[in-house]
Amino acid sequence: MMKKTALLLTLFVVLCSGIAAAASWPQPWEHGPLAVSADGRFLQHRDGTPFFWLADTGWLLPERLNRDEAAYYLQRCAEAGYNVVQVQVLNDLPAWNVYGQSSDTEAYWQHMDYIVGTARRHGIYIGMVAVWGSQVKNGRMTEALARDYGTFLARRYRECPNIVWMMGGDIQGDIHPEVWTAMATAIKAEDKDHLMTYHPRGRYTSARWWAGAAWIDFHTFQSGHRRYGQRTAKDTTYPIPDGTEEDNWQYVDSTWARQPLKPVLDAEPIYEDIPQGLHDGSEPRWQAADVRRYAYWSVFAGSCGHTYGHNSIMQFYRPGLAPAYFARIPWYDALDAPGFQQMHHLKDLLLRLPYFDRRPAQHLVLDNGTRYERLAATCGTDYLLVYNCTGREMHLDLNGISGERKRLWWMDAATGRLTYIGEQASRTVTLRPYVGGDGVLIAIDAEKDYL
Repeated sequence: MMKKTALLLTLFVVLCSGIAAAASWPQPWEHGPLAVSADGRFLQHRDGTPFFWLADTGWLLPERLNRDEAAYYLQRCAEAGYNVVQVQVLNDLPAWNVYGQSSDTEAYWQHMDYIVGTARRHGIYIGMVAVWGSQVKNGRMTEALARDYGTFLARRYRECPNIVWMMGGDIQGDIHPEVWTAMATAIKAEDKDHLMTYHPRGRYTSARWWAGAAWIDFHTFQSGHRRYGQRTAKDTTYPIPDGTEEDNWQYVDSTWARQPLKPVLDAEPIYEDIPQGLHDGSEPRWQAADVRRYAYWSVFAGSCGHTYGHNSIMQFYRPGLAPAYFARIPWYDALDAPGFQQMHHLKDLLLRLPYFDRRPAQHLVLDNGTRYERLAATCGTDYLLVYNCTGREMHLDLNGISGERKRLWWMDAATGRLTYIGEQASRTVTLRPYVGGDGVLIAIDAEKDYL
């Protein structure tokens, strides 16, 4: 892949100008580059505008889609409210794109340039996974090569405002850590403006290895694809207790147990329409309600955003390709999957409220349950949000937010529809959702007008 690194470095040109010039979508970077909030919990723009990371998983976008298809996919992402797409730049060494162009050639990188520029036109960041972890594990990406490659990537894309660097790629950080350090520091030496994180192996958080690394700006975890109790004998270093496999909120807590405090999010939860546990096509498949639950559980525990994934979209499966993980729906049809279309309701709700006030609020849930009966709560100074995935009765302490009286709503998580419940005096109350299904109980100081 890197045979022509020296040549490509000399060919660097300023990118993302022509195709982005006629942008019609909001351009979030007009508020300045992304940064970490002063309290270390959130992402924001340099001018203080909040940034809620809502990503789709588009791992094989450079390899599987041509330019027309990539433009269509990115437009659909923008229409569905996504502001990030996570992409593998190199799935192999060398990598090959849909045009049969090798990553040893300039043509390969021009296709990648097109994707970055088109994403910019649609107001979307590219979460750029520089190389998939398998290429580090198998020794093809060496420390020296990583340093050269990091320099090449940074010089090529540092002028593009819509880049977030992602080291790792489904790999533990203690497998050749010198390679990741070399690549990350080489990028940071050339690019001071873009944030960087690390995508770990399933059921790990990047903070396990990189909590003190100077190059990492925020953490991600991969909560993985297993259901409760779905553990194999190979899991000898399972980092969370047996029987809690779906409790992705635990990874927020375990990440924040390490210092310094940095923002965190679930960058690979369960994928819609993928078999539970991945490797047996006869297993039940994760559904839209499941991906919603993972999103609300993680974010209400304190995550600064969330990543959605669909089995067919992440690999851009279509008839004629060999499907991984028993994919069965063409990627272009999966863009109409309910979970893909529903994620934006969470982002929309949080951005209507005082954003940087938000904290986990499990102490305001009385007599809480476990597993699916667990209510996930978050609050600001004058609002409380409680996610309920079963529609069960809720016993809540409304004294934890300001105001002698609160206005209450129920938000349907599938549709975003708000149903006004009424006013309630500030006290402990017992409530049952106004409508069925999973959703969010919203309590706001009656003196405020957020909704």
